[in-house]
Amino acid sequence: MSKISIFVGMALMTLGLIFFVATGSSKPTSLIPTGFGTVILLSGLVALVPKFRKHAAHVAAVFGLLGMLGGLGMGLPKLLKGNVERPAAVWEQIILGVICLAYLVFCIRSFISARKAMRADAGAGAAGAAGAAAPAPRPAGQKDPRPAED
Repeated sequence: MSKISIFVGMALMTLGLIFFVATGSSKPTSLIPTGFGTVILLSGLVALVPKFRKHAAHVAAVFGLLGMLGGLGMGLPKLLKGNVERPAAVWEQIILGVICLAYLVFCIRSFISARKAMRADAGAGAAGAAGAAAPAPRPAGQKDPRPAED
């Protein structure tokens, strides 16, 4: 998941920079995807440390959710209205929303598989502990090699 976060963060940062330069914009609002990308990228880097993986993944997922809601929530109504005052800004919002939506799907799938793996490990650990308590059966006629307890 951390590699995907790093990739998505770089993609969002690139998106913001491309639209900022391409439109000749002097307004920092076209750099909003770069802000989301920076947080997601940093979360991906922090997630490389196993101790911080869960927290970093959740921070990245929250920013993915916010980017999806903000991008699609602002871009789609303007696009559907028809007469768009700043089409480049609307397309940037929609692209931000779609990238973040795809990223959020990856996050949710990763969380679900991590939860299943954790449950499977817990189940295997409990079964292994119960199985370790019982001695293995010996073939008929063999004596117990352990010393007898008094």
